[in-house]
Amino acid sequence: MALTSEVKTGLVTAAATLAVGILTLNQALVGVFYDDGLYAGLATALGSGHGYVHPNLPGMPAAVHYPPLYPMLLAPFFGVLSVNAAALAGKLLNALLAAAAAGLIAWHAVRTQLLGSTVPRWLAPVIVGGAAIAIPVLATQSVLFAEPLFGVLLAIVIIAADHGASPWMVGTAAALALLTRSIAVALIAGVVCFLLARGVHYRRLAGVVVPVLVAAVAWGSWVAAHAHGIDPALSLNYGTYVSPVSQAGLSVVKTNLRDMSRPLAVLAFGWIPVRWLYNLLATAALGVGLYGLVLLSRRSAIGLSLVFYVAILAVWPYPPDRFIWVVLPWLALTWAAGALEIWRRWQRARIPIALFAALVSGGYLFYEIRGFGGRWWGAQARTISANFAELLPVVQNLPDSAVLATDDEALVWLYSRRLSVPFYLESYRGRELIRPTPAEHRAYLERMGVTNVLLASATSPSTIELRGLIGAYPSLFTAIYRWPDGRWLFAVNRGQ
Repeated sequence: MALTSEVKTGLVTAAATLAVGILTLNQALVGVFYDDGLYAGLATALGSGHGYVHPNLPGMPAAVHYPPLYPMLLAPFFGVLSVNAAALAGKLLNALLAAAAAGLIAWHAVRTQLLGSTVPRWLAPVIVGGAAIAIPVLATQSVLFAEPLFGVLLAIVIIAADHGASPWMVGTAAALALLTRSIAVALIAGVVCFLLARGVHYRRLAGVVVPVLVAAVAWGSWVAAHAHGIDPALSLNYGTYVSPVSQAGLSVVKTNLRDMSRPLAVLAFGWIPVRWLYNLLATAALGVGLYGLVLLSRRSAIGLSLVFYVAILAVWPYPPDRFIWVVLPWLALTWAAGALEIWRRWQRARIPIALFAALVSGGYLFYEIRGFGGRWWGAQARTISANFAELLPVVQNLPDSAVLATDDEALVWLYSRRLSVPFYLESYRGRELIRPTPAEHRAYLERMGVTNVLLASATSPSTIELRGLIGAYPSLFTAIYRWPDGRWLFAVNRGQ
């Protein structure tokens, strides 16, 4: 059976994306970006028969922060392979998933003429492929993050909804996306609204909604039953998503909305040193993108899904960067749709919009060339990995019963198998990020049964909290090892 041109386009895009993804594979330690270590820890617990728990924490409390699908996918690797081999297998899997997502998006964009019927057929796959190998995207897929899996499921849901596939197929894929990343609720809301706008009868929508509800109830029941097992001091990183949202409230919306387009603007205009010119161009680009979002909201379920996606990011008290990269190919298509429609509709705007598109494309290409030359996708991972490679041999000499308080605690556990908890604690009070008092911090260390504190970097925020504890309780710690550059291992003196 001969392949259609659309299928060939998707396969070429996927192959090119995979080739670049394989080039970014690395041997960095798992846990350098924090969440990747927690995912690996959960996968290890599942693969070793302990269940869906955090094996690095004392008592191995059940996990309620991350939905379980991605750790389940990694579990066979971490159940039978060494940590390094399992990590490499997981990173290769991520490269394959990212390539599949790019291929599906490119195929869909060409088949449905997402950018318009008069646009050259090669343009959409070039845009998708270019976005799929953006340096920040490569950085997230070259560690054990759930984004590549979520990206594939997102593409499947959008394609199925746009092509009028079985509602049960749409709903099942959406349910799997929800069990990968909780922000999939935006995708579900967008798809339902899109189908309603297309006149789909509400009874047919049951096929979409029922699988999602089953997944939501199952995961929600697990969370409700086990959320109490997470120490309140760990609620931001280990607790439910309700914790950061309830602590921060709506005070972050204004700041988040202002910051939403920053990651994208840096890709295109980061080379511009003049601040007012940078802001002017970034604002103009945002306007084109919003116009494209309006257009795509009529053409595809991705439009309304992105609207809900941005709405969730507006109330989420963390930088939007990582959430932006997983949908970057869709955002690139959205911007292109806006620019092309401006070109088509307004004769006088053709030269300005063409020059502006050339500026955006040239700026992005310049960013990519520098990024590939400097291997930016792995720079931070290499630095953190090299640091912990020096620390771990000393940590491994501690007794098996030791409990460490440290940064990147999941990484420390994975390679030393010593129980490890976060040392740095924080919480929100509206827009303000607050730290515990020395008394609260000491009480937390005692609850966790901490025997040692590892200061992995003198520039870490943990340094501030450690100094506060030492100032309040001078005899609480005894230094037992010192590395260069202000890195320390302390013993905790009980009863002091």
